[in-house]
Amino acid sequence: MTSTDFLGTIDSQLDWQRGLYKDFHRQPELGLEEHKTSERIESELKDLGLEVQRISKTGLVTVIENGQGPTVLARADIDALPVSEDTGLVYSSTIDGVMHACGHDMHITALLGAVRLLNENLDAWSGTYIALFQPSEEDAAGAKAMLDDGLTSKIPKPDVAYAQHVMPMPTGTINTKAGPVLSAGDSVKITVHGRGAHGSMPHLSVDPVVLAATIVLRLQTIVSREVEPGEFAVVTVGASNSGSKSNIIPDRAELLLNLRTYDMGVRDRVIASIERIVKGECQAAGSQKEPTFEYYDQFPLTDNDEDANEAVTKAFEDYFDDGVVQPAEPATASEDFSEIPDAFEIPYTYWMIGSSDADKYKKAAGAGTVNTDIPANHSPQFAPVIDPTLEIATKAQVVAALSQLGK
Repeated sequence: MTSTDFLGTIDSQLDWQRGLYKDFHRQPELGLEEHKTSERIESELKDLGLEVQRISKTGLVTVIENGQGPTVLARADIDALPVSEDTGLVYSSTIDGVMHACGHDMHITALLGAVRLLNENLDAWSGTYIALFQPSEEDAAGAKAMLDDGLTSKIPKPDVAYAQHVMPMPTGTINTKAGPVLSAGDSVKITVHGRGAHGSMPHLSVDPVVLAATIVLRLQTIVSREVEPGEFAVVTVGASNSGSKSNIIPDRAELLLNLRTYDMGVRDRVIASIERIVKGECQAAGSQKEPTFEYYDQFPLTDNDEDANEAVTKAFEDYFDDGVVQPAEPATASEDFSEIPDAFEIPYTYWMIGSSDADKYKKAAGAGTVNTDIPANHSPQFAPVIDPTLEIATKAQVVAALSQLGK
């Protein structure tokens, strides 16, 4: 038996995985509140005869030690989103206002499937396999929570780490890429201060509504005039909040910003520009109090190691049919996965799994309507096609692991 021959037995467990996936989809839970999700994952792992560690309240790790060889860590995120589902699926979310709108239920189920296959075929590989189920990826709190709870001292040090994510690409495809594959992300809450007054007496005020408006406009020049052409950056003002009544000039305004970058040097320059512009506009407006900047939901850059990505890509190309493995384009979404391998100081790679109906995607691509006709992650209509997405995602986890552990 060659290392991957046992993957032919996956049909015998796919019904189990399909049922698991639908159950996880029906019962989504928000970040750091994934109690039932964690309990179900733990129960399934124990049914396979495996020991499970709780690391942070809802994070889980199981370790399969199988003789001499490398140590591989595979991670799946487990949290859902505050989104009301609108897919029409018979297994739609039963939790009002909460949905697995990013496909983390697929990630859980694929990793559980990979664990079962590897655990039942120990003669096909050698080394140590670590399956990590991480909470609260969506707000960048989960990886940190597990690290703060001593993750690096509670499991063997991996030699390499892997993660995958379903995306609105045609099902039956896997996209890989060395280098930056997901952007760094930062959210910023900016509070600017004015002087309140009656709406009929603007001359007695320093109007923070006008101040916030000038800041919003000025911020648009960062990407267009300060970031070098060819470099990537996004600066979005997602909210501008001030005042409560038409005839009251308030004394402060709040802006919520989000920025994305592929280069940490660019990130630092963008942040410096934001703070310079805000402080300058406050001074120009006559604000008598310095603005405040609160940074939160900060995601690291996901920057795939060249050697790790090459090994996984070759393994995928050797196992899957022609046309399955395709080059990825960098995505503007962000992740906290890389905090875990960075804490261990090990290489990692992160790949994408297609999850949209292939025929619908082909039709939309031909009509130039992919952006409008194919629901993306975080959409109320996002619904990965179970088959063959689940099978390919499960096999991808196993094939990636065997690129290091296979005999």
